Amino acid sequence: MLFLLAAAALAGFIYGISPGPAVLALMGISAGQGRGAATRFVTGLLAGDAVWAALALAAIIGAQSIGTLVFEVLGLLCGGYLLWLGFAALRARPAGADAPLVTPSRPLLRGLAFGITNPKGYPVAVATFTALLSAQSASLHWGLLPVLVVAAVLGSFLAYGILVALTGLAPMRRLYRRHETSIVRASGLIFVGFGLHALAQSVPGLLARG
Repeated sequence: MLFLLAAAALAGFIYGISPGPAVLALMGISAGQGRGAATRFVTGLLAGDAVWAALALAAIIGAQSIGTLVFEVLGLLCGGYLLWLGFAALRARPAGADAPLVTPSRPLLRGLAFGITNPKGYPVAVATFTALLSAQSASLHWGLLPVLVVAAVLGSFLAYGILVALTGLAPMRRLYRRHETSIVRASGLIFVGFGLHALAQSVPGLLARG
């Protein structure tokens, strides 16, 4: 039991700390608005992580993949959201000499949206949890699902705590602000790329159902 909980927590940690659009967004929010806003942002991310961890673990415990329609719809939403973020970043202009380019007015809601539409989502969660829990697959059952999800979220919480601490350091914030325009533009291109990839993965399946 302890091994399963530790493995789930490690999977959540790896899932949370691996680079992606959310980490780039966290860097910008932390540099521009401070650790308080960054903490609210990652709190929203945790809610999304809980959803993906639950779906991944349910698929593993059930020994079969959850129906693809759910993920095709989520992929469509994810792609559209990331495209919107990407084009917004590419067009961003500072409001003043010392004002950051990107300042979400509601970091908690932005984090929640990022977490739910995370392009890492289901495939990365399934791959990570399978790699770390497959050795104990015979011990998995539905009764363990809630505690495994909690362990995974705690792992993600630790990962985000490290990221908030690092991105909030003065040298990191100065480095980001010095090169903010280039970082925001590059992040925008990455968001657009992730968005197009998500649409390419989901739209054909949805059209085939029509």
